[in-house]
Amino acid sequence: MAEPQLSVRSARARDLAHRLARRENRTVADVVERALEAYEIREAGREPAVSFYARLAAESDADDIDLEAIIKESRKKHTGIDL
Repeated sequence: MAEPQLSVRSARARDLAHRLARRENRTVADVVERALEAYEIREAGREPAVSFYARLAAESDADDIDLEAIIKESRKKHTGIDL
């Protein structure tokens, strides 16, 4: 029985996979599998931005913070370069 195949309609992805396979002395399928596994590990467990900001807003009293005052308080005049 034939192995399942993945079809990608990107010439750039195809060329990159073939170039990496030649460089690493692996099959194209192995390169693609390893890349997808690495991507899954890197991206897994990340909270979507929308839910992160919703949770952050719920957990803090961000409405009470005056960001403009904090920025002004931290500003210092640049004295210029010493000649």
